[in-house]
Amino acid sequence: MNQAILKQKEAVVDEVIALAKEATAIVVVEYRGMSVSAISTLRRTLRGLNAKMGVYKNSMVRRAGEALNYQGFEAYLTGPNAFVFCPDPIEGPKAIVKFARRNGVLQIKGGVVEGRVLDPDGIKNVANLPGKLGLVSMFLSCIQSPIRSFAATVQAVADTKQSPAN
Repeated sequence: MNQAILKQKEAVVDEVIALAKEATAIVVVEYRGMSVSAISTLRRTLRGLNAKMGVYKNSMVRRAGEALNYQGFEAYLTGPNAFVFCPDPIEGPKAIVKFARRNGVLQIKGGVVEGRVLDPDGIKNVANLPGKLGLVSMFLSCIQSPIRSFAATVQAVADTKQSPAN
């Protein structure tokens, strides 16, 4: 094989590895049958989340997956695929699942979230989780609830001691 071609392929594999290391979620989607405007809309949506969507040869992504030790990832590398590299493990898959639901043509094939290879149902389950702000809100309400209950109890005791005797 020509050395120049081999170097180009190695560069593509290195690019995919670099993108995968930056991302906490990688979603493999099949875009067959989508119009250019629909793909542009998806890219625009993903750009707002700092996610990157690219089309690479499956063999190059397979080599990158082997280098990153993603066991079972190669099962999703058939047909025309686009790869979405998301910095947020929840918001990226959530946007893709929402777009696929509205679009009807885009198919989620699988992916990797925080180093774990997931099937399409796993990606959809991750997308159903609340976002980072929702999780923080839930955590804070759990912390605040006992304090609020204690304060209400103390206030009730204070009110009963201050009220005139019947």
